[in-house]
Amino acid sequence: MEDILKQVQQGTLTVEEAKIKLATYENLGFAKVDHHRKKRQGFPETIYGEGKSAEQISAIISAIRANNDYVLVTRITEEKSVEVQKNHPDLLYNNQAQILHSLRRSEDIFGTGYIAVVCAGTSDLRVAEEAAVTAEVFGCEVRRFYDVGVAGIHRLFDNIDEIQNATVSIVVAGMDGALPSVVGGLVSHPVIAVPTSVGYGASYNGLAALLTMLNSCASGISVVNIDNGFGGAYNAALIHKLAQRKEEG
Repeated sequence: MEDILKQVQQGTLTVEEAKIKLATYENLGFAKVDHHRKKRQGFPETIYGEGKSAEQISAIISAIRANNDYVLVTRITEEKSVEVQKNHPDLLYNNQAQILHSLRRSEDIFGTGYIAVVCAGTSDLRVAEEAAVTAEVFGCEVRRFYDVGVAGIHRLFDNIDEIQNATVSIVVAGMDGALPSVVGGLVSHPVIAVPTSVGYGASYNGLAALLTMLNSCASGISVVNIDNGFGGAYNAALIHKLAQRKEEG
């Protein structure tokens, strides 16, 4: 705020421009875009694509970009993304993650460590990729370890040294949801467990995996909601960012 007021005093910023920069949110009628989210929490506001029209998403993106923030839209179909990209052609779409996002800028990458995204099976990849792409857009380096579930646990052990060296692991699993417990017992960093809705009838659309993860006997595991790769990545990015600050300072 002080910097903005000094710019007005020096004549390098108009009063109208200062009002826009000082506004805590922008009212678009159908949405109130939170421009101070990055200042408060470290990351700009993310757009949840489900239930919004392409026109609404496009307008919100324009408001976010006017504030020089990067764009992250989750749960957006390819059909909607094509419409949005007509107004924002430089945005990238990841079909597997169902995410529309800005190209990550090199200046936004922080630290030298990395987040491990560990995925049990190929059927869980949509959620794992939502987590991986989200963390990358937030400025984190990500290393992917996919199809390493407990049904063939030797695949996990072949990668365990690299996973152990991560700042934090996001572990994605459906069916019995056992993978986070195994990883949690082998690493000395926080584990964010993400249950998926993958599985047969008694998996109850991910409820079985969720309960398994909540009841894990391994320490250091936190659990987010079913299929919430974004939520897992957000928490992991915060942990990673704090760890980098500690290392630097």
